Amino acid sequence: MIGSSSSAAELIAHLQTLRSENNIAGMARFGIVTDTAIGISNPDLQKIARLAKKDHIRAKELWVSGIREARMLALYTFEPKRLTATEASALAADFNSWEIVDCAADLFVEAKLYSLIPDFAADEREFVRRTAFAMIAGTAVHRKTDSDESLLAYLPLIEAQATDPRNFVRKAVNWALRNIGKRNRACHAPALALAERLAASTDKTARWIGKDAVRELTGEKLLARL
Repeated sequence: MIGSSSSAAELIAHLQTLRSENNIAGMARFGIVTDTAIGISNPDLQKIARLAKKDHIRAKELWVSGIREARMLALYTFEPKRLTATEASALAADFNSWEIVDCAADLFVEAKLYSLIPDFAADEREFVRRTAFAMIAGTAVHRKTDSDESLLAYLPLIEAQATDPRNFVRKAVNWALRNIGKRNRACHAPALALAERLAASTDKTARWIGKDAVRELTGEKLLARL
């Protein structure tokens, strides 16, 4: 029986019993890296995480295994208050799939590791750079008490990396810009102004990011809500 006293080895052994080749094939169709996947859905992993409870040391052991599901379970069971910037940077060095990045970004935001965002944005590695913008996107939605000014301060980072044509970066930059603009009226105008500037860019990637953000930020439903 899985519980808070389960070791990393016991949790991995349990995960292995749930292997599904069909699920692995389905994940691959969504662009998830499946080299080490067992084929367990994230909702099912979240249920296992609730049984296993948070355990920072064990989470690090799960991560080192390299198995996709063990790493997702690690991200769900790290203790945010104990997670350091050094540990987060070490995790980021292993990132190889967009869904791992997006789950980790939520953890990093919960751990309030905002100081890493500029470093991650400046990093040349595709999935590390994506982490920065996934963190910004998550902050815009989930950190209601953070000031609008702290979010708007990320707009220059968004502009600086809007010409990175790599798929997982450009989508995250676009996501961050849209989420800032959708937050409230105070954030909407500066975000829309940047989106319009990017939409008029001579760079193909920046133009795509800008046009897509403009379309969402000028939608009738959003404007009515704001």
